[in-house]
Amino acid sequence: MSARTKKRLRRLNNATHRDLGYFFSSLVVAYCLSGMALNHIDHWNPDFILHKETITLDQTYAQADVGDDVINTFGKLVGEHQFKMYGFPTADQVKIYYENASLHVYLARGEANYERITRRPLFYQTNVLHRNSLKGWKWVSDVFAAMLIVVNLTGLFVLKGKYGIQGRGKWLIAAGFVPPLIALIIQANQ
Repeated sequence: MSARTKKRLRRLNNATHRDLGYFFSSLVVAYCLSGMALNHIDHWNPDFILHKETITLDQTYAQADVGDDVINTFGKLVGEHQFKMYGFPTADQVKIYYENASLHVYLARGEANYERITRRPLFYQTNVLHRNSLKGWKWVSDVFAAMLIVVNLTGLFVLKGKYGIQGRGKWLIAAGFVPPLIALIIQANQ
């Protein structure tokens, strides 16, 4: 291969690596954030924030006292203005449902438990992408994965000399195989 051809290939490789890297950089960050969040799903909910609050009522109530007016009064205590529905799980309890919230009132005790669920900003949206929850997104995700392979492979040949793949690059690539290899060995022995 001529020196001129090598130079053109190198330029094409570097341009491909650079341009794909720029183009997919925001998606890489989104998938990384989502991946870290989903890795710790046993410790927290990466999609939603649950707000819980205990409310003390100014009086006790009987089921016969509870109608739409009283339900609206309960809602005002927690900043809710429009209930969707309510029901009585037992004779001394009423559960009120709002958009993304509920209020469980213990009538005889004069106490209520309020719960509101909200989407966790940024993480909810990135998790939707990461889980392929959007119709047709799996194809975008597949193209993205293929392009990450291209970015990775072209990145191997950006530098030359002692810092490139023929120098310390080959040793770093070999070292990169160690963590997944150890994980596979540990998993195989469990």
